[in-house]
Amino acid sequence: MKCEKCPSAATVHITDILSENHIEEVHLCESCARRFLNDSPPPKPAAKSVPPDDLEEVGLGQQECENCGLKFVDFRNTGRLGCPHDYEVFREELLQLLEQIHGETKHVGKVPRRSPDARHGQAELLRLRKQLASAVQQEQYEEAARLRDRIKRMEEQ
Repeated sequence: MKCEKCPSAATVHITDILSENHIEEVHLCESCARRFLNDSPPPKPAAKSVPPDDLEEVGLGQQECENCGLKFVDFRNTGRLGCPHDYEVFREELLQLLEQIHGETKHVGKVPRRSPDARHGQAELLRLRKQLASAVQQEQYEEAARLRDRIKRMEEQ
């Protein structure tokens, strides 16, 4: 996770619970955290009403899954989703959260070494792409179209 103030890695995570429904999180590197803690005023007691600019954020936390009844606030507190449908219900919030935590929303990691299917599939795709390039170079367009379609099918799986 990156620091919210500079490009360094965040090592300090500060959570302010302002009210039952309003939580603020700050992720900072060590030097920015020192400045933040020295410059910030002491915490105020939580007010009974939520300021108007925070109403939208509180509304997002009250969004509820119709299948399992989980609210996004509950997910933030426990770190666990209730059912597979939650991924669609909380899609926008989860994408923002993943981007904050990992810096990306798409996995681009490694494939397990013991996964022969993945290795075989990648080798097959590489072989087909070479055949496609050769067919185009030799102006065998029908063969190239067949190879192109086969590559597309394999990539969609």
